[in-house]
Amino acid sequence: MTVTWEEAGWERLAAGVGRCRLPVWDCTAGLVAGEGAVLVIDAGSSPAEGARVRAQARSLTGHRVTHLALTHPHFDHVFGAAAFEDAEVFGAVGVDAVLTRARDRAELRADAVRNGLAETVAGESADRLVAPRHLVSGEWTLDLGGGCRVLLANVGPGHTAHDLAVLVPGDPEVVFCGDLVEESGEPQAGPDAVPARWPAALDRLLALGGEDALYVPGHGAVVDAAFVRAQRDALAARFGVSS
Repeated sequence: MTVTWEEAGWERLAAGVGRCRLPVWDCTAGLVAGEGAVLVIDAGSSPAEGARVRAQARSLTGHRVTHLALTHPHFDHVFGAAAFEDAEVFGAVGVDAVLTRARDRAELRADAVRNGLAETVAGESADRLVAPRHLVSGEWTLDLGGGCRVLLANVGPGHTAHDLAVLVPGDPEVVFCGDLVEESGEPQAGPDAVPARWPAALDRLLALGGEDALYVPGHGAVVDAAFVRAQRDALAARFGVSS
């Protein structure tokens, strides 16, 4: 039985396109429904949270999740991927190594614990991490059926070395930005950020979506091109990057 976006706690952005803001870390999970194929964007912070996103996506669309895109390899975006083991998983080229190397899994686990995830949940999540089978080096078009074609674009590095954006054409166009854009706080630049190239990644985002698109940040409310441009300029000033 299907439910409405509002009943499920999701924000409808365009026909067949929406997102929810997951609790605790205010992390975005996105959803794009085609004709019999369903894409989820980011999986949440644990297998249990990923399973809830998967179940809600099925209730909203009437179909199982067939594709999962991971915008970058941080625990609050990838630890739920184990719940999508029967989906085709996509990520930026190189992200598979981060999610399979023992030392990187250990750092993801430690980062999750530092940020308040229970140690047992962090350990299980790291052990069950699902790495993408499909790696995007430039752009990759997914045909979800019914005229719904979604573009996956490797626009990084910036927030991390492996940043993937998702463009859903339509009226309006919708761009899922991952943590290249944040609205609910200052953009976070951890040890895996590439500050010198972050402004250029936002330039690529803006070229991808254009002036009239909706830009969905990894955390916070949906924004417009002017917000992305202002954040790009602020990051350039913060990191001493010339325009």
